[in-house]
Amino acid sequence: MEKNNIYAVIDTNVIVSALISSNDKSNPAVIVRTVLQGKIIPVYNDEILSEYTEVLSRDKFHIQKSDIDLVISHIIKIGLKVERKEAVGEIFPDPKDVVFYEVALSKEDSYLVTGNIKHFPKVDFVVTPAEMLAIINENELK
Repeated sequence: MEKNNIYAVIDTNVIVSALISSNDKSNPAVIVRTVLQGKIIPVYNDEILSEYTEVLSRDKFHIQKSDIDLVISHIIKIGLKVERKEAVGEIFPDPKDVVFYEVALSKEDSYLVTGNIKHFPKVDFVVTPAEMLAIINENELK
């Protein structure tokens, strides 16, 4: 992996947390800002974009449409669109999470950043926002 080229699938819960939090220093907020700055190259497919749009648009979150459009358009602009790579033999408590895992599998050396780590198999590439920030900091020191 080249220096500063960190690829990651960002779980919807991280983006929601970032956009609804009043704390711009929260780990999810820093992750989303890092994506917008181009330090994390988002990995996605159409199913993930659809979920982002659907979930972020829910009335209960009170997220401005302009903020949703900004994040999604930036992910499309700088991100890497891939096809899913089937996860064989893995068990997921929530079937809607499978797409995030399988998209992460599709790009070698990519991460899956999630606030719901227990929803995914225990593997090195599934990380919390705090763990992703530590990886970024470590990468920048190289």
